[in-house]
Amino acid sequence: MTHAMLRLLIADGNDRDGRAKREAAVGQTTSQAFAAVVSDLAPEAVCTLVNPADAGAGIDLAGFDGMVLTGSTLRLAEDGPAVRRQLDLMRAALEAGLPVFGSCWGMQVAAAIAGGEVGENPRGPEYGFARRLAAVGDGAAHPLLAGRGLAWDAPAIHLDAVIGAPSGARVLAANAVLDVQAIEIRYGRGLFWGTQYHPETDLDELAAMLRLSAEAVVSAGFAADHAAVEASAREVEGLAGDDRPARRQRAWRLGVGADVLEAGQRRREIGNFLASLSTARGVEWRERDRVAR
Repeated sequence: MTHAMLRLLIADGNDRDGRAKREAAVGQTTSQAFAAVVSDLAPEAVCTLVNPADAGAGIDLAGFDGMVLTGSTLRLAEDGPAVRRQLDLMRAALEAGLPVFGSCWGMQVAAAIAGGEVGENPRGPEYGFARRLAAVGDGAAHPLLAGRGLAWDAPAIHLDAVIGAPSGARVLAANAVLDVQAIEIRYGRGLFWGTQYHPETDLDELAAMLRLSAEAVVSAGFAADHAAVEASAREVEGLAGDDRPARRQRAWRLGVGADVLEAGQRRREIGNFLASLSTARGVEWRERDRVAR
């Protein structure tokens, strides 16, 4: 029996300006980077990239097995057409019964349409890594966090966050900075899994994002000036290098371990989401095959 390939819609959370800045800094858009990670984890997946912030994007949800909404430089509090279009897309996807994954902005959009509260985190932002993440509630047994240890670190860049979970949502992970670091939301016929941190972000990409966020990092008091942010970005960038002794020394200085250094572990939630899609798709395919017989 042949298994159906996964058809995944990857929606870039940025508007045109955000995409241009991201591409200039990193060499690819957020959706392109996410698609590359998906291709590494699930080579059989077919990704279609869309830009829902743009007027006239004309996104057709038919025929997809799941959707991803990426991070973004936009903020829900700013409102505007680019924000409302993405709220509409998330609502439509979940009402249509699609499984959806979102990191950072994507999680905030899903929480907002389900009635949660999104805003500036009163305990402050996270720039670089979300530290000492841990499962809460029944999160340790949830498939989104399968393979995670008792505590882990992950790439993170955010000012806003989900500061009030929607009614009925399952909060799966938290840390000292934020009570909602991972979540499951049921809305309409759809199911959303998401993280405030960025399991999809590679380390050289994280360094570039730190540079883009330098003004915010300094304003938050995390660095004395832009030169200090640049020094930190170089350290993070060096974690992606091939010089193993230097990489080990940088990891020690930054206090990170395998959950950050090893791509498979860093991307754990993405892999778990794709595995859940494959399982659901396989069940559907087998049922169709049984009925056809």
